[in-house]
Amino acid sequence: MERLKKSFALIVTVLIAVLVMAACGNKSQTDVVKGLDKKVEDLNGYKAEAKMTLQTGSEPQVYDVEIWHKQPSYYRVSLKSQNKDQSQMILRNDEGVYVLTPALNKSFRFQSDWPKNSSQAYLFESLVKDIMDDKKSVFKSTNTHYVFETKTNYQNNKMLPFQEISFNKNDLSPSVVKVMDPDRNPLVTVEFKKFQFNTSFDKDSFDMHKNMSFALLDVPANAPASKEPFAVKYPLDVPDKVKLKNQKEVKTANGKRIIMTFGGKKSFTMIQERATQSPPSDTATPVSGVPADLGFTIGALTKKSISWTNNDVDYMIASDDLSPDEMISVARSVQGQSAK
Repeated sequence: MERLKKSFALIVTVLIAVLVMAACGNKSQTDVVKGLDKKVEDLNGYKAEAKMTLQTGSEPQVYDVEIWHKQPSYYRVSLKSQNKDQSQMILRNDEGVYVLTPALNKSFRFQSDWPKNSSQAYLFESLVKDIMDDKKSVFKSTNTHYVFETKTNYQNNKMLPFQEISFNKNDLSPSVVKVMDPDRNPLVTVEFKKFQFNTSFDKDSFDMHKNMSFALLDVPANAPASKEPFAVKYPLDVPDKVKLKNQKEVKTANGKRIIMTFGGKKSFTMIQERATQSPPSDTATPVSGVPADLGFTIGALTKKSISWTNNDVDYMIASDDLSPDEMISVARSVQGQSAK
């Protein structure tokens, strides 16, 4: 009888321990959301490193991303291709939003509220905002992560409506973000390698001139000449019943300019040509339009056009028919396409 009592007591003790551990390790969705909100509220800034993979072309495009953020509104996002000597930087300070292309010695300035009011897959506070804004988000807890599926909030790109966000249980830092199409196929994946909350920054950490100067030191001495021929690219994603109708090549002082005309149910023109290197300058070039997140860079979006630079090539899409969503989708799909 005494042995039975001891066995029963042992079983009760084990059950209590299991219940306590479960309660500690599996917080409710409400508890996790409150914890994330508190993280943002107490945030002074952070530094992070991530790998971003884009599946919007014929082959995956992989970029190393370094993210710096200092409250309330300073940002520095460095994007570097793993396969090519190509880098760009998105910078925000009191003067505006800049896109720096060190290899071309170019800097563009937007008057914009970026990155506010739109989803950003590599910014912690943006991910938390999307979770809090989606009252129907789906939540699950694994052994090591809290996972949310939420709607995205891309102002000019409704083609990526969902995202899955995983946070590490130990400190609520982001682990993996998958941005998905309407069929829930991941088209953008951000895998965080390092994440450090409440880091300190030098006073010049977000200065445009200092960042451009340091970035120029990393530009390879044997960077390709501006007149080197480039491979012609074609968009993979175009609206239904739209096809390439005409393509012509125009000789320029810088090599060639490719002009493509697409027609059908809707029409648009795409132009691509070798980008030129800018002379040293103390000022950034003002850009009309609003920043459009293409994943690998920030494009300039207006009501009737979108323009961007990639692999030392300037691209522009112009149309009276395409919506901003459609122009962004076409632009994203140009990357990684080989010449036909």
